[in-house]
Amino acid sequence: MMGPKLNHVLAEFDVGLLLTFDALLKDKNVTHAVNRLNITQSALSARLTRLRQLLGDPLFIPSTSGRGMVASPHALALQPELVRLLEQLSDFIGTAKVFDPATSKRVFRIAATDNPVSILAPDLIPLLKSAAPNVKVAFTTPDKARISEALEQGEIDVFISVAEDGALGLMARKLFQEEFVTAQRRGHPRGKGPMTLDEFCNLEHLLISTSGGHFAGMIDTVLGELGRTRQVSVSVQSYALAPLILGSTDLICTLPRRFLQRFDQVLDLIESPVELAPFEMNLFWHSRMSADAAHAWLRKQVLQSARTGQQAS
Repeated sequence: MMGPKLNHVLAEFDVGLLLTFDALLKDKNVTHAVNRLNITQSALSARLTRLRQLLGDPLFIPSTSGRGMVASPHALALQPELVRLLEQLSDFIGTAKVFDPATSKRVFRIAATDNPVSILAPDLIPLLKSAAPNVKVAFTTPDKARISEALEQGEIDVFISVAEDGALGLMARKLFQEEFVTAQRRGHPRGKGPMTLDEFCNLEHLLISTSGGHFAGMIDTVLGELGRTRQVSVSVQSYALAPLILGSTDLICTLPRRFLQRFDQVLDLIESPVELAPFEMNLFWHSRMSADAAHAWLRKQVLQSARTGQQAS
């Protein structure tokens, strides 16, 4: 931990002093260093005086030959560290403006519920890894009550959810509009023909309950308005379980088409006899990240993966 004295010394340093030190070490000549730095000789002399005061060493003394200067042992000992420090400063400045996916080791954090993750991740992850093999991606469950704060504080990079979940002041882009279809296993005893509303209500259903343990949802609300009910006999929290359960039972399940179509080798997809409104999935982020090169790259990949999935559907 830095003490007050060291903090004071650091505050006195600036990049100009470091560049002057570097130029004198390279050229060992005031005139050459002045030309390299594009400053006046008096400005260089003032910087050298300040360097001597801060580092407590003469650093450079006139050569006995009368040509140029000779670096002190202390100056020579500092040279390797100075080179590394200037390289780190260069990397720091470059990182702020330029993002190189091929070499980046950045960790991207995406907040999304199980629904959009299941839809987008299969397209997004290969896209990210093909361009940026060393990046890491963390999908986290969003705390919707403080999503704006989490984005502003940098706890997460982006939030993916339905349009209604967007908070005031967040930047947003539409990713895709999705429709629902009903799935059953290949070889289901009902056959593969169109499904009637009576069949839909009489068959047993699998329900995805993201909050856990519920046996009714949006579809049941729509059915209730029609004076109908259905039989929900299995409730799970994870979308990933749905294809596994459907493939080994006679249950049916109504989910987003883009998710279910990945399993069309084991599932039949049927137009649902219940009229369900499509939903819009959006990408949200905080305005302070709009100009960040790495963040802009991530947003571009998410948007591209959304388009890729739409083309495949």
